[in-house]
Amino acid sequence: MEIQGTSVDGGKDRAISRFCYALDLVDDAQLIAEYEDRHRPGAVWPRVLQDLRDRGFVEMTIWRVGPSLFMICDVWGLEPPPASNDPDVAAWELEMDRYQQRLPGHFTEKWVPMQRIFSLTGRDR
Repeated sequence: MEIQGTSVDGGKDRAISRFCYALDLVDDAQLIAEYEDRHRPGAVWPRVLQDLRDRGFVEMTIWRVGPSLFMICDVWGLEPPPASNDPDVAAWELEMDRYQQRLPGHFTEKWVPMQRIFSLTGRDR
């Protein structure tokens, strides 16, 4: 999805794109509750949040049904931002690994990009 917005880095008008990803959690009620607790307001490390903003994320939401997660990311630009090279983000990701499991057939990717199959407006992005 592409919408127009005003960037925070100079006020120029440019596109905001939406990207969606899927991931599973380990199917254990206690671990799922801990994972949700680690993502409550104020619980995510400030450096992780700042890194997301610095890389162009405008908004990010994570939704859950059972052990399955769906992440929606709105970002400046037409491509997903590059992976972080911040050591604090790497440490956060390592901590999250105990709760997460890769989707079947995706051994190297944690958050797997999803393909949009429907749009009410019929737009390409």
